[in-house]
Amino acid sequence: MSKASQSELTIGRLAEAAGVNVESIRYYQRIGLIEEPVKPQQGFRKYPVRAVEHIKFIKRAQQLGFSLHEIAELLELGEGHCRDVRKRAEKKRDKIEGQIRDLQALHDTLSQLIGACRAGKNAHQCPIVEALLKQDTPANAC
Repeated sequence: MSKASQSELTIGRLAEAAGVNVESIRYYQRIGLIEEPVKPQQGFRKYPVRAVEHIKFIKRAQQLGFSLHEIAELLELGEGHCRDVRKRAEKKRDKIEGQIRDLQALHDTLSQLIGACRAGKNAHQCPIVEALLKQDTPANAC
């Protein structure tokens, strides 16, 4: 294997090495998350090996809940801006905590409605349907 082939990858090999599909790479190129190499007159575009880590960074950031827009901002900031990156991570964490509280409230409301349904005191009216028919939201109906 030549030195050039060790330092450059086709889009298929890049996708395989990064654990994504080719369409993901093309999409990341379209939205500016990764650069699209110039296509030679003959042959295939060649991506630098460092593109693998770049794509893995994107995927890890997505797993932490960052949107592609937020990931673009993180990439733009780069490594030398830890305070700015930390502030963005704190903001993301706070948003996730709010979502967890909202989901817990939904869980609690559904549990109450299911409990009322299981109690079955009124076989002609379902407490879940009754709560959903009210103008209040189910969370306010209990």
